[in-house]
Amino acid sequence: MEQTTFCQSCGMPLNGSEELLGSNADGSKNEEYCTFCYKDGAFIADVSMEEMIEFCVPHMVEGNQGMTEEAARSSMKAFFPKLKRWTPAHR
Repeated sequence: MEQTTFCQSCGMPLNGSEELLGSNADGSKNEEYCTFCYKDGAFIADVSMEEMIEFCVPHMVEGNQGMTEEAARSSMKAFFPKLKRWTPAHR
């Protein structure tokens, strides 16, 4: 069974489609970040982790039937600090 990989900025699952992968400065695919977060070797938006969570809440609720905004926010507040973009070494 294939292990799920997640965008290291927004937490979106990246398995299944190379089209979801962001791009490096040289145009190659970046396997750590999605196309919505990372393009041409840079993050698309200069946002805080809290701002990213608030942006992602509606998308997570929409993609997970029965999930409330509060549950989505709580889940992301626990998960996002483990993502590469939000670790102290990468801020």
